[in-house]
Amino acid sequence: MSEGGAAEAGVFWEGIYREHRDRAESWGARPNERLAEVAEPLNAGDALDLACGTGGDALWLAGRGWRVTAVDISATVVERVGDAASAAGVAERLRVEKHDLSGTFPAGEFDLVSAMYFHSPFEFDRSGVLRRAAASLRPGGLLLVVDHGSIAPWSWNQDPSTRFPSPREVFADLELTTEWSCPRAEAVSREATGPGGQIATVTDHVLIVRRSVG
Repeated sequence: MSEGGAAEAGVFWEGIYREHRDRAESWGARPNERLAEVAEPLNAGDALDLACGTGGDALWLAGRGWRVTAVDISATVVERVGDAASAAGVAERLRVEKHDLSGTFPAGEFDLVSAMYFHSPFEFDRSGVLRRAAASLRPGGLLLVVDHGSIAPWSWNQDPSTRFPSPREVFADLELTTEWSCPRAEAVSREATGPGGQIATVTDHVLIVRRSVG
C-alpha cells in the first residue's frame, strides 16, 4: 500500500471506531464464535490478534490466561481496548499496539495468531501480512484466518459482485513451504447479529494453518 493509501485507510478505520467510542457496551462485548471454538481446547500461551477491532477476542483470550498482543490501525481502538483490559483486570496479560500492518508487524513468537474478518476496502498485501503471521508461529502454533464468505446486511461492503476466495485458495496464496500444513479449510454458516440488532445467516470461510513441530 502506498503512503497515501495507508493514510487513507487509517482515517477510514479511525472513523469507523470513533462511532463506537461512546458506546461502552460495544467494546469487548463478546468473542467471535470461530475464535472461541478453536481456542477453547488449547492450552493458554502467547496469542496475537491482528486488527483486533473492539477487542472482544483479545479480552476473551486474556481472561482465559493467554498473554495477548492485540494490534489495530486505529488509535481509538488502542486506547479503548487498553481501557477495557484494565477494567476487566487483565491488563497485565494484554498489550495493545498501533500498527498499519501493511508496513509494520508486531515483534514476538506466538502459539496462536488470529486474523478475524481481516478485510479492508483499501488494497494492501494481505497475503504478505498473513505470511508474516505464519512465520511468527512457534512450532505447533496455529494461524486462524476467518473470512467473510457472504455479505451481511450491515457490512460496509454491499457490492453484489464481490467474489470471496475459498479457504483453500487463501492458503495457496500464502505460498508456504511444507513446514506449514492446513488441517482445516471450510465454509460454515451461522446466524449473526448486526450492530443495530439485525439478524441474518452469514457464511464464514475458516482456515487453520499449523506450523510443524519438527
